[in-house]
Amino acid sequence: MADMATHVITGAGSGIGAAVTRRLHARGDELVLHARDAGRAKELAAAYPGARTLVGDLAEPERLSWAFSHQSLPDRLDALLHIAGVVDLGPVGELTPKSWRHQLDVNLVAPAELTRHFLPQLRTARGHVVFVNSGAGLAAHADWAAYAASKHGLKALADSLRHEEHGNGVRVTSVYPGRTASPMQAKVHQQEGKEYDPERWIDPESVATAILMALDLPRDAEVNDLTVRPGR
Repeated sequence: MADMATHVITGAGSGIGAAVTRRLHARGDELVLHARDAGRAKELAAAYPGARTLVGDLAEPERLSWAFSHQSLPDRLDALLHIAGVVDLGPVGELTPKSWRHQLDVNLVAPAELTRHFLPQLRTARGHVVFVNSGAGLAAHADWAAYAASKHGLKALADSLRHEEHGNGVRVTSVYPGRTASPMQAKVHQQEGKEYDPERWIDPESVATAILMALDLPRDAEVNDLTVRPGR
């Protein structure tokens, strides 16, 4: 990827998103960090001097286009990194429509809407779209129906986008991390009623390394699907 590339990143505030953002910021790339509200945007701007912010609630994807129309956006975009996500476990017999909708909106519909919005800029730059998926996007287990459905849908979105945009030079990568030490993983353990030991799981920095490898790969190659699993 060219020097001083421009990236739009969701989920920059914690976990894998924070690890990726730190690495890209440290090497001097231009960052546009998505935030759900003005308060969060202020926190991100303070944490990453020089970064721009973009405010819009992923839980309301139908309002994102309107929100972005009132903000300054980059003219070209080298990478759009979808890293934000939510999880709410429960058996099918107990999951409410509200829970289903929230996870589908944040994990699937919002990435689709963000991608639609930024496709012109990505085409101009022959850019890269990275979807940070999950092992749940490849296999669903008990109590994971809604989250896994959103992530299976995210895989379908990425696969379709890759075929549609190949002729425009836009690369598309899906990353499927296993359990990663993060605030989301702590929440999952709490919902599962299990003790959380971050040392058992993947360090977010390791996933960030894999993502940057895909971003920085020369143009003669493309990483389509990348699975990252705990090594211990």
